[in-house]
Amino acid sequence: MSGGLVAGLVQLCVSDDPVRNLPITRGLIREAARGGAGWVLTPEATNLLGASRELQDRILHVEAEDPTLAALREDARDLGIWLLIGSLSLKTGDPAETRFANRSFLIAPDGAIRSRYDKLHMFDVTVSDSESYRESAAFRPGTRAVLAEGPLPVGMTICYDLRFPYLYRALAQAGAEVLTVPAAFNDTTGAAHWKVLLRARAIETGCFVLAPAQCGTHVAHLESGRRPRRSHGHSLAVGPWGEVLADGGSEPGVTFVTLDRKAVLGARSRIPSLTHDQGFSGP
Repeated sequence: MSGGLVAGLVQLCVSDDPVRNLPITRGLIREAARGGAGWVLTPEATNLLGASRELQDRILHVEAEDPTLAALREDARDLGIWLLIGSLSLKTGDPAETRFANRSFLIAPDGAIRSRYDKLHMFDVTVSDSESYRESAAFRPGTRAVLAEGPLPVGMTICYDLRFPYLYRALAQAGAEVLTVPAAFNDTTGAAHWKVLLRARAIETGCFVLAPAQCGTHVAHLESGRRPRRSHGHSLAVGPWGEVLADGGSEPGVTFVTLDRKAVLGARSRIPSLTHDQGFSGP
């Protein structure tokens, strides 16, 4: 797909310390820009991962005071790029809400926040006898789907949202041509479901799907006795016909892909299923 927009998917392996994570993230964003990316995307939990709720309460900030957000907005402006910050863990500033927000940001090339999206679906699952997650204990779910005007029309989602196809259909029918799925998929479900779910969402909607991911074992610098968490990696770019265009593998780095919106029009003209909704009764 020549002549389109170059996107750079940043794959990270963040720790529980935002101060240590930030320079690594900024370095990879600059690497992506040097490689020609006009749109750079980072994963879910760009500022930290693996911290306890008690630690998060001590070190997290509200949006207006968050140093990671401020620094990355500055980088977008200095580099003249679009930047999707996959998500940041933030305090809400709501005195009636003790939980945090898991919030994605689309930053314009002038550094302005173009759109925000709070993750809708909370990862409350028991993967095995030894592995369970209760995201809703620490994070409040969002309430609004977001279609953003970026380098292309963007439907913003985060990680576990991927398992709810009606969200993606609604975004595509509202005009999205790209669906973003920044994630920190764990190793178990990632190996089994990550690629097939991303391909399915692309096929169902005729959209590009861009999914920058966390990878590897996340070090606990601030809580050294905490059990380490592992993420699947394999940042993925999928075309509107469902083809995998790029795979970031299992190590931190940048993966490049070129987006040509003509591919969206082509896929949707071949199978215009977004216009074929049929009402029904039951079950």
